[in-house]
Amino acid sequence: MNPKLRSSLCISVFTFRPLAPCHYKSSSALRVNLSLDRRRHISAYGYTQAKVLVYPKHGSPYDVLTLHTHSISPPHSNLLNLRTLAAPLNPADINQIQGTYPTAPPFTQTLGTALPSAVPGNEACFEVLSAGAGCKNVTKGDWAIPRQTGLGTWRTHLQVEEGKVMKVDKEGLKAEQVSTVSVNPVTAYRMLKDFELLKEGDWFIQNGANSAVGRAAVQLGKMWGLKSICVVRQREGAEGEALNKEMEALGATVVVNDEEILEKGFGARVKEWTRGGHEPLKLALNCVGGDAGMALARTLDAGGTMVTYGAMSKTPLRVGAGMLIFKDLRFVGFWVSKWGDRLPEEKKKTIDEVLQLFRDGRFKDVPTVEVPWSYETKEEELVDAVKETLGGFRKGKGIFKFSDT
Repeated sequence: MNPKLRSSLCISVFTFRPLAPCHYKSSSALRVNLSLDRRRHISAYGYTQAKVLVYPKHGSPYDVLTLHTHSISPPHSNLLNLRTLAAPLNPADINQIQGTYPTAPPFTQTLGTALPSAVPGNEACFEVLSAGAGCKNVTKGDWAIPRQTGLGTWRTHLQVEEGKVMKVDKEGLKAEQVSTVSVNPVTAYRMLKDFELLKEGDWFIQNGANSAVGRAAVQLGKMWGLKSICVVRQREGAEGEALNKEMEALGATVVVNDEEILEKGFGARVKEWTRGGHEPLKLALNCVGGDAGMALARTLDAGGTMVTYGAMSKTPLRVGAGMLIFKDLRFVGFWVSKWGDRLPEEKKKTIDEVLQLFRDGRFKDVPTVEVPWSYETKEEELVDAVKETLGGFRKGKGIFKFSDT
C-alpha cells in the first residue's frame, strides 16, 4: 500500500479517539473517555459488534458451546437492533442444546459461523438501540421480551423483526424481573387458574416447590386465598430449616420434604391438614414425575387433577387403574410455550398482570445467581456458568447480566 495512503487511513481512524493529553484528569474528561469507551463496539459505519454463544450440533453444553463474534448492520424497514440486558439459564435451554427438548432453534449460518449453528436461550429482557423506519410500536430506549420461544437470547446484541418481540412497560421494573417473567410465573399462574375451579380456602399440592415455578405458585396461591402443601428436596439440619421458613414466608401453608411424602402415613397427615377432607384438595402440580409424582396424585380428592409440567426424575408416571376408575382422577400436561403460541393475547395479559405485581411489591423475585457478561468476558467463563446449571442444589437461577457491551 502507498505509505501516504496508509498514513491517511490511520489518521481517519484515530480521529475518533479523544485528543486530550493522557495526564489530564478532570471529571469531565473522564466522562468523555467513558462515553467513548462504551461506544468502542460500534464502527464508524454504524455496525454493532455482537458476541453470541452458539452450538453447531447437539451435545453437552461444555462440549459444543463456543463464543462467536459478528457484526450487525443498522436496522431498516421493520427491523430492530436490540441490546440484551439480562437472560436466564433455564433447564429447557440446556435440554435444547442437548437435543432432548421437543423444539429447538434452527441451525443456520446467518451469523457468519463456519458451520450452521444455533443460538440457545428462550427468555431475555432487551433494550431497543435503534429501529427501522417501518417499526410502529417500538422505539429506541423501549424494553422488550421475546414474543415466542426459540429466538436465541444468549448474546449481547441481535437484530430481529419488530413482530418477534413484545414491548414491556419498564417503569418500576428491573431487567432481571422482566427477563424471567414469560415462562415460570406464567406457568404457575395458568396451572392454578385453568385446570380446576379453586375457591378461597381450597388446597393444592406441588413438588419442586422451591423452584421458580413453585415459588410463583405459592405466592399467587396466597394472594388468591389458597392453601398449599409444598414438597421440597430433603436437606439436612439448618439448611432444611432455613428453606422451610423461606417457603412459609412466601405463603406456603405446609412444607414437607420428598422423603416424607413417600411415607405410609402421609395421607393421614393430609387429611388432618384439610380438616378431615372438608377443605378440598383438587389440584396437584408435578415437575418431578416417577414415584414422587404419583405420591402427589394419591393425596388428591376424588375428581381431582394432576398437572405435569416437568419430569426432573426422568422416570415415567405409573398410574394405577384404581386412580382412574374409583377416584376419577385426571392426569394432564401443561407446556407454557405451546399455550402461549395458541393464546398470544392471553399470554400478554398474564405477563402484564405479573409485572404489575412486581411493581406493587406483592411478588418476590426468584433467587438468582448472576453471571456477568461484558464485551471482555471469556468463552470459558460463560460455558462454565452454563455447566453449573446442571448441578444439584443451587443458590438460585443462573442469569446472564450484561454490562459494557
